[in-house]
Amino acid sequence: MAHRILVVDDAAFMRMMIKEILSKNGYEVVGEAADGAQAVDKYRELSPDLVTMDITMPEMDGIQALKEIRAMDSAAKVIMCSAMGQQAMVIDAIQAGARDFIVKPFQADRVIEAIRKTLG
Repeated sequence: MAHRILVVDDAAFMRMMIKEILSKNGYEVVGEAADGAQAVDKYRELSPDLVTMDITMPEMDGIQALKEIRAMDSAAKVIMCSAMGQQAMVIDAIQAGARDFIVKPFQADRVIEAIRKTLG
């Protein structure tokens, strides 16, 4: 069975890019969210195997959403997506429980490598 992934990014274009990379590599995108608050709700509703989470979003940022998801499910697997130059936020995210991070603009092989490594 394909691994089920929730894609979270405030930019529809970025969600589309990640979805395309995932589906080409046999993953199932079970849902999308445009901000952290939606991500938490979708996680609760869908119980995905993995979440790709943008760091910088309106309403609730990715780090706060990560903390809420991890509070709900300590085994949650979340990979953070960051723009170049967000090292401090990436460190915060890893400390909050993110399993890995990928940098925008996305490189398909790096995205798949991070997901394979995280899913084990």
